Amino acid sequence: MLHYDQKIDEKQLNSLALAYMGDAVFEIYVRRHLIQCGKVRPNQLHREATHYVSAKAQSAIIHQMLDSDWLTEEEIAVVKRGRNAKSGTVPKNTDVQTYRYGTAFESLIGYLYLSGNEERLEKIIVAAFQMVEQKKGDTII
Repeated sequence: MLHYDQKIDEKQLNSLALAYMGDAVFEIYVRRHLIQCGKVRPNQLHREATHYVSAKAQSAIIHQMLDSDWLTEEEIAVVKRGRNAKSGTVPKNTDVQTYRYGTAFESLIGYLYLSGNEERLEKIIVAAFQMVEQKKGDTII
C-alpha cells in the first residue's frame, strides 16, 4: 500500500466514506478467499462473490454479529453511524433497511482498515466468511 504523510482520522470521517473504503477492502478479501479456495472461472467467481458482497449478505452478517455480542462498543457505534448514513441513492435489488445494514457492515470494515487494526479486521472478515458459508452449507475456510 502506498504511504501517505497525512493520516486519515477514521473517527471523524463520514460514514459513507468509511463504507466506500470498506466495500473495496472486503471485495479484495473475498476475491482472494475465493481464488485460494480453488474457484478460478470468472463466471463462477462472480456468482460466488455475490454470496459475500451483496447488501443482503452483509446485512445478515452484521445482524448476526450484533445479536451475538461479537462487536465492541466502539465498533457498534461505527455500525450505527453507518446504518444511519443517508446515501441519497435508492437500492435497486433490496429494501432500504437491508441496504443500510449492508452499508453499516462496510463502514465497520472501512473503519478498521483505516485505523490500522488489521488483526481485528481479519477476525471480523473470517467470522463473516464463516457465517456466509454456514448459511450456504459450504465449508471453504
